[in-house]
Amino acid sequence: MTGMEARNDAELKRELDATLHARRELGDEYESALIDSFLEKVEQRLDGTVDRQVRRQIAEQQMVVARGARSPQSSDSFGERFGFGIVSLVLAVPLSAIGGAFGGMSGLLAAWVGIVGVNVVQAVRLNPSLFTRRRKSSQDSDWED
Repeated sequence: MTGMEARNDAELKRELDATLHARRELGDEYESALIDSFLEKVEQRLDGTVDRQVRRQIAEQQMVVARGARSPQSSDSFGERFGFGIVSLVLAVPLSAIGGAFGGMSGLLAAWVGIVGVNVVQAVRLNPSLFTRRRKSSQDSDWED
């Protein structure tokens, strides 16, 4: 519980105590008015809390969009890419041997198609726009003839 929540809880408790005290003094005829008043204060507090949470979520989403639609937890560091490449090459040797030994040339080809496929999927995961970039045509070229 944050300090603000604890303070709001203490304020609500004081409000409830004051409402109960007023009910004892004023009697049953004012009970519904006192309850309505207390519930209105609770509703205002809830609305304020919800508003703050919504504003915070919107701000977080705007930050994600401002960062290029990449989540803050995105881990596309050089170390991850380098490590994935090394592991892929290290595993390629035994996979090639197994594929070649049991399947001949088609087994070797299947092993390498799998290795390349896994690396392409990893590359696209880290850079979603890899295959969607627009290529420059000769008309778009900055080169002068």
